[in-house]
Amino acid sequence: MANRINRAIELLEADQAIYYDGPHTGHVLTYEQGHKDARTWADYINVGMEHGAFDMTGLEEYMRGLVDAGPTNSGHRTPTVIVEAPVNGTDGPNVRFNAWQFRQILGRGVHGILLCQAESAEAVREFVQACRFPHNKLGVDKIGTGSRGRGSEPTAAAVWGLAAEEYLSRSDPWPLNPAGELLLGVKIESPPGVEHCEEILSVPGLGFAELGPGDLSLALGYTTPPKRPYPPEMETARARIFAACRKNKLAFLEGATPARIAASLDEGVRVISGHDPEAAKVGRAHQKRQMPV
Repeated sequence: MANRINRAIELLEADQAIYYDGPHTGHVLTYEQGHKDARTWADYINVGMEHGAFDMTGLEEYMRGLVDAGPTNSGHRTPTVIVEAPVNGTDGPNVRFNAWQFRQILGRGVHGILLCQAESAEAVREFVQACRFPHNKLGVDKIGTGSRGRGSEPTAAAVWGLAAEEYLSRSDPWPLNPAGELLLGVKIESPPGVEHCEEILSVPGLGFAELGPGDLSLALGYTTPPKRPYPPEMETARARIFAACRKNKLAFLEGATPARIAASLDEGVRVISGHDPEAAKVGRAHQKRQMPV
């Protein structure tokens, strides 16, 4: 049996890279799709609501399908599910006024959220606070008191296979809470975000971060997203964000092909996009992965 509810956290704790699947738009959120995705090759499923539909009814049905078709081959109740939220992390008030999105998403029983267009540490603190119940006190001297309210825990706890009271304790950001099962991330994809990336990525409660090359390149005037090696200003941005991730012990997210995956892993990339099961196969072998897929 699995040691954790969140497979992705369990792997990151072992310094194993995690590989995700799921489109940024057009994700089919139905019970039937959840039933099918319960046997995914990926370590987590990305649900793209930044550009896709904000569909809470569909998300609830999708999670129910994952549960009913489980457990996974690795012994977890469901694959990890992380949702890209529609709100942009441009500033504190914008995130605070849109915190209802995080409550709705977490209430469906998912395992994490990605905040897009993070541009200030204040915005990220509001994000972390909105995803925490106020009775969880680890790190409140640095992050402030959580603002997530009681009410959705019966629904979410049923997805996780827990009693509601246990869910209230375990639904907390990792690694801020070493026993937490929520994986929170940020996407830095604009010049202001790059300029403030060191402060942003020092906010407690985050587990991973990424450079968003698509939106960053568009902001810099590139209508076709460049591939690596990026133009110099983007390579500089990547280096800053990667260095800040290392300093704060956050997993860095980036795409990799089967041909590049070993070099990426050796560099320290630990969250792999690209929706490529072959890259995952090669990467898992390179790291001598033990957990069943």
